[in-house]
Amino acid sequence: MSVESTTRAVTTLRLKEMKGRGEKISMLTSYDFSMATIVDAAGIDVILVGDSAANVMAGYETTLPITLDQMIYHARSVTRAVKRALVVVDMPFGTYQGDSQAALDSAIRIMKETEADAVKMEGGEEILDSIKRILSAGIPVMGHLGLTPQSIHKFGTYTVRAKEEAEAQRLLHDAHLLEEAGCFSIVLEKIPATLATRVSQELSIPTIGIGAGAGTDGQVLVIHDMLGINKGFSPRFLRRYADLHEVMSDAVSRYIEDVKSGDFPNDKEQY
Repeated sequence: MSVESTTRAVTTLRLKEMKGRGEKISMLTSYDFSMATIVDAAGIDVILVGDSAANVMAGYETTLPITLDQMIYHARSVTRAVKRALVVVDMPFGTYQGDSQAALDSAIRIMKETEADAVKMEGGEEILDSIKRILSAGIPVMGHLGLTPQSIHKFGTYTVRAKEEAEAQRLLHDAHLLEEAGCFSIVLEKIPATLATRVSQELSIPTIGIGAGAGTDGQVLVIHDMLGINKGFSPRFLRRYADLHEVMSDAVSRYIEDVKSGDFPNDKEQY
């Protein structure tokens, strides 16, 4: 099998080149083979196997309960489908905070068992040792600053972060630390657009925004939100590109009606 047939078109280097020429980076979540097949074939640049699977796939209120084994299962399902996109996997809560050796062990499991391209970690200076140790093993790391959902119990709210000057300065400081450590990109979640633009301009690595305005180098959304499958989440930053909740509900209702009436299956739909 040739190298060309096994190498995906989007790499961490290509993302940095895209930033350099001003080309915006598109990123969406996926958690299973079928969805990832569609998203990848449509031409997405980055697929995030997010710990948001805890919310949209498992029904938890926060991202905290999802385990490393569950993230590996979702990521393995996604990478089987992907031919072009860069696949990034969230490291779940409890697999990297406070213990850099445990962090490395977790990241190695993700890379070996899923064949993904990179991992993503939430936090700044407080997890720098874990980031550096993972990077030292040659594993690419995407950072995540601003609203970090794994720390929701510390924040106590999903409101916009870094509105005050002190927190904004800490975020800027952390962003530079992550770049200097070797992160290839940083997600900026739910921070003021002016701050996100400043971070993006000061860093040479790409920033991916979610609720951080148009000044970032790319954008990411949870696919269940942007397709309108999940109707219970409507923040200001979310644009719904479809209403699949309505489409799917209607299809299921018509199926039930056809089964009950005896219309399905008809003569042409049986052997």
